[in-house]
Amino acid sequence: MNILTRSLTLLSLLTLASCSTRIEQYRNSEPAFVPATFFNGQLLAVGIVQDRSGEVTRRFTANIVGKWNGTRGVLDEQFHFNDGEEQWRCWRLEQTDNRLTGSAGDVIGDAQGIIAGNTLNWQYVLRVALDDGDSIDLTLDDWLYLVSEDHLINRTRMTKFGFEVGEITLAIHRVSDKPSRPLRPNCRVEE
Repeated sequence: MNILTRSLTLLSLLTLASCSTRIEQYRNSEPAFVPATFFNGQLLAVGIVQDRSGEVTRRFTANIVGKWNGTRGVLDEQFHFNDGEEQWRCWRLEQTDNRLTGSAGDVIGDAQGIIAGNTLNWQYVLRVALDDGDSIDLTLDDWLYLVSEDHLINRTRMTKFGFEVGEITLAIHRVSDKPSRPLRPNCRVEE
């Protein structure tokens, strides 16, 4: 590679890096996102999954029940997809200052995130089942923006080997402090 090609490549990478969103820029944004407040009680979500070209490949709704005990909480999620598939996920969450850690059965390792103002950004690896019975591990860069006390917008970029393979966008509505269903027995808050 000649010096001009290397310089242009480096300049392009630096330009892309400077365009990326940083969590600190939301530090003064309101309303402040407090996971134990928003993710407590009954929540409903609607969303879409898009492939890397932007085409919507799936639509879904989710019935979510959240419960907290101090700095630890759970999200018991029930997803209904437009193709008839149903999925359940239990997130186990812990907040320490402005950091949120989470784990779930289909998450490899722990999700690690930072809260600033009205925004949570966290990253994790999700194991996604494929139609042929195999699975693929995707890296998710998850951005949650609290729009109002009871409404949150969630945008997630999915990558594999650094290449974007799709996006998930959902809107979550906090309906009530009281859940419409009990937590599943395997998705309880540690006392």
